[in-house]
Amino acid sequence: MFEETDVPAAPADALPAAPEGGAPDDRTAAAEVTAAEVARLAGVGRAAVSNWRRRHADFPRPVGGTATSPSFALPEVERWLRAQGKLAEVPLRERVWQQVAAHPEGAVAALVEVAGALLLVRDRPTEWLEPAAVSDARMAVLLRPALARVLAARLGPDHPPGAAAPPPESVPLLRAAVALAAELGARKTFEFLLGRHLDANPRQYTPTPDGLAALLAALAGPGVRTVLDPACGTGALLRAVAGATTVYAQDASPRVAALAALRLALHGACDVRPAAADSLRADAFPGVGVDAVLCRPPFNQRDWGHEELAYDARWEYGLPARTESELAWVQHALAHLREGGTAVLLLPPAVAARRSGRRIRADLLRRGALRAVIALPAGAAPPYGIPLHLWVLRRPAPHAAPPPGLLLVDAGAATAAAAPGSAEPVPGGGGFAAEGRSRTAWPAVREVVETAWSTYDRTGAVEGLPGVRRVVPLLELLDDDVDLTPARHLPPPAAPGGPAALGAVRERLDASLTRAARLTPPPASPAAAPGLPAMTTVGELVRAGALVLYSGTGGGRGDAPVLTEEDVYAGRGPSGLLAATADEPVLTAPGDVLVPVVGSAAVARVVGPAAAGAVPGRGLRLLRPDPAALDPWFLAGFLRAAAARRAGSHTSTAGRLDVRRVRLPRLPLAQQRRYGVRFRELAEFEDALRVAARLGEQLVQGLYDGLSDGTVAPE
Repeated sequence: MFEETDVPAAPADALPAAPEGGAPDDRTAAAEVTAAEVARLAGVGRAAVSNWRRRHADFPRPVGGTATSPSFALPEVERWLRAQGKLAEVPLRERVWQQVAAHPEGAVAALVEVAGALLLVRDRPTEWLEPAAVSDARMAVLLRPALARVLAARLGPDHPPGAAAPPPESVPLLRAAVALAAELGARKTFEFLLGRHLDANPRQYTPTPDGLAALLAALAGPGVRTVLDPACGTGALLRAVAGATTVYAQDASPRVAALAALRLALHGACDVRPAAADSLRADAFPGVGVDAVLCRPPFNQRDWGHEELAYDARWEYGLPARTESELAWVQHALAHLREGGTAVLLLPPAVAARRSGRRIRADLLRRGALRAVIALPAGAAPPYGIPLHLWVLRRPAPHAAPPPGLLLVDAGAATAAAAPGSAEPVPGGGGFAAEGRSRTAWPAVREVVETAWSTYDRTGAVEGLPGVRRVVPLLELLDDDVDLTPARHLPPPAAPGGPAALGAVRERLDASLTRAARLTPPPASPAAAPGLPAMTTVGELVRAGALVLYSGTGGGRGDAPVLTEEDVYAGRGPSGLLAATADEPVLTAPGDVLVPVVGSAAVARVVGPAAAGAVPGRGLRLLRPDPAALDPWFLAGFLRAAAARRAGSHTSTAGRLDVRRVRLPRLPLAQQRRYGVRFRELAEFEDALRVAARLGEQLVQGLYDGLSDGTVAPE
């Protein structure tokens, strides 16, 4: 089998070439682009596209979309950008994505067709080259048997419909996708296109972060050869299982099931067995026993088949109530495990405590099927506002004694207590303190969870840690409620370090308050001459070369951290995770200025050492001034004032800051620096107040905890 780098380059006449002079190919004439996509093609912010529409009468007219979100014909946009000198060449990946988005049957159908072609090129490249050398109509005919063979070999005879029979109008897209695969590799090409589709349709999918998928796969254990996901979505959980020889993927949506199957086939060499049906109502794999089941089932289903499935053999631990669809999925997973196999399910926390499910929970405990309940930090996965649970289950051997207790872990409490960082500001940090942890620090979460589970799985016991983990005897759990919420059964942790640590916090608070008092600005003096000199705008400075403006994306190659809007508002270091894309990310550097463009608070921050080398996240604008022409603190101060005016003009909704229209005075560099010194002093004062507030909250909570657990005397 060919590796990723072995994708053959297609013949010149097999690729979609632009006509003489660089005009767009007629094959993309149906493609439409939004204003955001136009901005991406030109390498500018979306506000620039709005300005072009207002200022240039010859800018292409909308051909679709809505009044608030219009779309434009891609060929017309390309011609206009090229005529204005704003576009040298449309990147191939953008052209391929636009063809995917413009597919007459939708982007999912296009992705299925593309994945089939990429699989053929990777696994059987010689069967691609001959059809690629003929006309589009003839190529569509020749590709059908070749695609059918490769899909049957990898996905079985019931391979996804549509992938094996692309219509002639899809052939230009397939040619372009294969050309892109010659640059990026087949798998990376598909992941790029799928990622763009998921980003463009956030409400249609429930994403599973890679860190969470890796954790579920790790809990399933080593040596997993066969694995099932009965609600596979786009296949993120199955993709995380290394070494599997056969994966079973079922989803209620035929197109999503096809997408997942082809994604998994491109990801590795395992046999993929897809199915499209509701797993509870129409199990596609009856009688199949696997080593592991990984699943993120739909939450809070009401119409899951309670009446028609009342006598189903899968309800070995009791018929789930109509409101307990998650317990139906739990038993479906257990029914597909071989003896000793492991299932890991991501569930809402209510499943551990609802009274309607207490009898099933009790039977799962008595018979040794449920082995661990793990509370994840809030924000680990959508819905981000609640701390989801992981249930680890094992198919017990007949007549086997249950384990002595249930492992309960609160990973959120553990990672919060162990989060690195300091509440002290970084000297010269430019408004960014080093404090703060990732909203989900996956390495720390995995260490806490895997350490507890591996020890418990080997020995049946693990040393308890207050507030973090404990093996709870079954008799303690089998009460009237059978509440398996970890926090309810974990003793609260003692105040960290006891009274001595609280004394240290108090000393740091005193120092912070003293520093804040020292940094308090002096009384304001009226200006000798009211008003400011002639004004300019950020947009004019960009055109003059005194400033470079970037839009934050939060994505790119590598593993750089991401500065989120929340980080900028909180004045902390980067906490986000990089979204993998084929683009080269822009990294922050000392002296850059970051400003959120949407929000109700006014903030603009100069990047210091703690925030350098990060990728700006979505919703941020990065301004990089030329230090010989523009002082960054001067720029940040006027951006902050503009953001405050923006916020003050929107009483009920968050306003949007058009950075290019922000006005600031034309001043020589020496005078700019005078303003910059004062703006920097204000930022340092604000940081000192923020640190003092955090230390104050820490001291107060520590005293509450110490008084309540007996480590601090009331005297």
